[in-house]
Amino acid sequence: MAAAPHLERLARVPAGHLSRRWGRGLRRLRYSEASWAALLVVLAVLAGMGIVLWGSAVPLPAVLVPMVLGNQVLGPRTLPWVVVFCLGVLVVATAATESMLDGRRIGAIVVTFLVGLIILISSFRRSRLGVAGSRGESMLVDLRERIARQSQIPVLPRQWYAEAVMRSAGGSSFAGDFIVAATSSDRRSLEVAVVDVSGKGEQAGTRSLLLSGAFGGLLGALPPEQFLPAANDYLLRQDWSEGFATAVHLSLDLETGEFELRSAGHPPAVQLLAGSGRWAIHETEGPVLGLVDNATFTVSTGTLGTGDALLMYTDGLVETPQRDISLGIDKMLGQGERLLRAGFENGAYRLIDQLESMNDDRALFMLHRR
Repeated sequence: MAAAPHLERLARVPAGHLSRRWGRGLRRLRYSEASWAALLVVLAVLAGMGIVLWGSAVPLPAVLVPMVLGNQVLGPRTLPWVVVFCLGVLVVATAATESMLDGRRIGAIVVTFLVGLIILISSFRRSRLGVAGSRGESMLVDLRERIARQSQIPVLPRQWYAEAVMRSAGGSSFAGDFIVAATSSDRRSLEVAVVDVSGKGEQAGTRSLLLSGAFGGLLGALPPEQFLPAANDYLLRQDWSEGFATAVHLSLDLETGEFELRSAGHPPAVQLLAGSGRWAIHETEGPVLGLVDNATFTVSTGTLGTGDALLMYTDGLVETPQRDISLGIDKMLGQGERLLRAGFENGAYRLIDQLESMNDDRALFMLHRR
């Protein structure tokens, strides 16, 4: 009878509220290291009891299961204690079944201790990050997805079509090349920056993560002529030993098609002129970002007419150790003229597939006025 009021109050709680409570409880249990550690300790004890009670029916490496699971879900502070406990269980179980020791079981013990040592070493290496292996991976995945979202082109008026493609050296998920884009609050102008950070692949990934966020914040928040100087000042303040980057910046009026291009040590943007079918190369001058204080950047102006296209890219698309960049640009223009005859839909993907090299990061931005 005493429990009736409590049941009545529980019945009045909305079902959605109960499900949210249950979900929060499950998440707390999922991310609680103490809960995971207790579960793994129980598994280790059960494995040890199985070895003692059933002998050869339970293999000695059974204690590896909680250690391997702990390597995925426990942080570097808790994991060593669980590993030591599991190895201690193995020692006790071995001592209790000393009469069954033979060469095969001794080999299994040695292998188990070696795996435990490897897990301990990896745990100590992760101690600087302070998170478990799976959580660290999920953090990197989240950062990678944030970079990908920043490279997404904002919604443009119907007469404009744009694509942005990024590929990394070796096919990894992190690259030193990135693209950031933003439109003005009145949707009348578009700004795009294609950036190549020093290094490639995972080596440049951390710098790329930081710079993509910083440059994305600067883009659209400053007048176009101030973007590259502000990016240069930001890199100089970082004082990195390899803290330089090249970039090309586009500022486009979406109503008239007039644009401004500025470059910081970056390969020139190219424009396909629909009237003549020829390519125009927009050469601009400016030092590499992060090397020279109070740098100035020249501007190249033009207009994108109906049917025109503009390509902005990184040097990984046109330059190789065996080929000069000017020859690479000529090859890209030849491939672009051939491929874009079939239409601009997925044109950037088709072009980068024809030109890509697995030895360097690549990024390509294509803009077409219909």
